[in-house]
Amino acid sequence: MKFTWIYEEETPVLLRTYLKHLTLPNSFIKWIKREGRFMINDEPVTVRYQIQKGDQLDILCPLERGHDTVIPTFEPIDVVYEDDHLLIVNKPAGIISIPSIKDPKSSMANRIKGYYVQQDYDNQVIHIVTRLDRQTSGLMLIAKHRLAHAWLDRQILQGTLDRVYTGISSRGVWPKVGMIDAPVGRDEVSIITRRVTPTGKPAQTSYRLLQELKDSALLEFKLHTGRTHQIRVHTQHMGGPLVGDDLYGGPVLYPLTRQGLHCSLIRLIHPFTQETLEVTIPLAEDMVQWIQLHQIRNGV
Repeated sequence: MKFTWIYEEETPVLLRTYLKHLTLPNSFIKWIKREGRFMINDEPVTVRYQIQKGDQLDILCPLERGHDTVIPTFEPIDVVYEDDHLLIVNKPAGIISIPSIKDPKSSMANRIKGYYVQQDYDNQVIHIVTRLDRQTSGLMLIAKHRLAHAWLDRQILQGTLDRVYTGISSRGVWPKVGMIDAPVGRDEVSIITRRVTPTGKPAQTSYRLLQELKDSALLEFKLHTGRTHQIRVHTQHMGGPLVGDDLYGGPVLYPLTRQGLHCSLIRLIHPFTQETLEVTIPLAEDMVQWIQLHQIRNGV
């Protein structure tokens, strides 16, 4: 893969200075030094080269052929958005995001690797930027190469990459809007669950009430931090664990036999065009069915 920039400043600078100006991660620059190549006007150079106005910088990256530990599988994936740098897919509930020892080939990463193989892409490393719990459905963001991954991770740290979730709480009455600011840490009695605890890490989730339902409520959540199970823990803390989330005390009732949580929107600054990219996806069918079955009609 090749990335190209034109140097437009009047004052010449060392290439290493210009690379910092481009906010290229140090790890990426070191990788190119080892395995790639810096080119100025089609000639190989080092970072000590003095770049002049009008010079064309090409960075030639080695192919990312992928890890043998991610086994490609060929179940279809629902591609919602794709370009040369990004892939956004709609993950069904019941599938883990990345392989594990117990599940080495049934994750979304395995399916995406199979998709890359079928498309015969040069780069086949699976750079997952936003993961979802096994039973959470909705949008997952994947970078298609190392530089996109680094720049998207930076957006997450800076708070400029938004993830909006839609969830169904078992608590029927919520304020119209609010912020849950409660630290989340490990549960002393389980290696899986988390809980609100003064010794936990800061965690903030803002919410908006979308619709009151019978003995439940449809809410929109925006994460301001990224703690494990954050929305699930915060709704439990507020007295309304997600419907279907038996791990955190939510009622498991037809048709929601998994936690009613869906990543419905991802918004980011495209790292290469600098334009705002917003991708949305409708609710999963089981959540739609719950809403239809629990709508409040005529005040009843």
